[in-house]
Amino acid sequence: MSIDVFGRTIVLTSLFAVGPTLPAQELPYPHRDETIGTVRQVYDGALFPDIQVNTFRNIDRLFPTRAVHAGISASKLTNRKEQLQNFRFTSREKEYDLYDFLSLNRVSGIIAIKDGEVAFEEYFLGNTNKTKWMSMSVVKSITATLVGMAIKDGHIGSIDDALTDYLPQFKGSAYDGVTVRNLLQMASGAEWNETYTDPNSDRRAMLEAQISQQPGEILALMANLDRAAEPGTRWNYSTGETSVVGALVRAATRRPVADYLSEKIWIPYGMESEARWWLESADGLEIGGSGLSATLRDYARFGQFMLAGGVINGEETLPQGWVDAATTSKTIGGERVEYGYMWWPLDRGAYAAIGIFGQFIYVHPDSRLVVAMWGAQPKPVGTDAIDEYDFFNALSKALE
Repeated sequence: MSIDVFGRTIVLTSLFAVGPTLPAQELPYPHRDETIGTVRQVYDGALFPDIQVNTFRNIDRLFPTRAVHAGISASKLTNRKEQLQNFRFTSREKEYDLYDFLSLNRVSGIIAIKDGEVAFEEYFLGNTNKTKWMSMSVVKSITATLVGMAIKDGHIGSIDDALTDYLPQFKGSAYDGVTVRNLLQMASGAEWNETYTDPNSDRRAMLEAQISQQPGEILALMANLDRAAEPGTRWNYSTGETSVVGALVRAATRRPVADYLSEKIWIPYGMESEARWWLESADGLEIGGSGLSATLRDYARFGQFMLAGGVINGEETLPQGWVDAATTSKTIGGERVEYGYMWWPLDRGAYAAIGIFGQFIYVHPDSRLVVAMWGAQPKPVGTDAIDEYDFFNALSKALE
């Protein structure tokens, strides 16, 4: 059995020197006066190219947000002496080079960090290193990582705790009997249709709930889902599931998810800019599966944090073995699934956080490579001209 998510066929079978910098949030945002589209147009894939780019770098104007505060100093990024040169590779039986990929896949920014040094950093479509760009589902991987931190901190007792221990409002729903592990693996058994462009899908129902800006509306939607399978027996990709994860983090830590991210990663790891995170309502719950807006360098720093095994300033911030468990395939219902704890395992021991329209944080531990990449592809999925995984494999080899 196989399904298609983000254009992938899913078969069910600190390294930086620290130095003070001026936080980017103290400077006027260079894109703040641009004309943008609507959130429904975003998910429909119905924006003209220039308006789409404007919108993707101004998503904090679509919904209320909460700040993920940065510290007063940022970890310094140093350039590698040997910078990435053009290279050729084959994808889908055709030959391409670096310039083809950046143009045809409508990449709007990319940074590659090799052995802790920047080997390539370029911005396109009017973006700069001060631009903040939408994460979409990349933030799912960040939200899931916060669960590991909450376990390490003792806010969550175990990955096998029942969800209802922390969110009792789900008793009697399809999530009754679901564990934290089931939730992180998207194996709750709750029925869900993720189709972004279908106005009748569950994903679009969740978007409408977010547009309504009514407190608790998204969790009420999730609590009313039907059960399609027993918990832990079926994998089904669900953005709604990640909103439940965000609610879990908030209930367990007793603080906003953005504040916890700031406290645990954004400040201690030395992110250079304040990020913004969509809320379900004014001063409400963060949208756990989308809506973080941050700079490219800070997305790359998060990849470096994962590459370092979650160690910050010599201290482990995640349970022992968490990164390996989170980024490797799992067996669910007797079948192997290429999905971890909201991370995507890839070829050659690599893994990635992936978002629609071409957003990526790619980590290849064996070659000590992290790539953060933004995209502005025409539709949420299925419009990548060149396979991104072929590109990442070739990029990794080119830097070796």
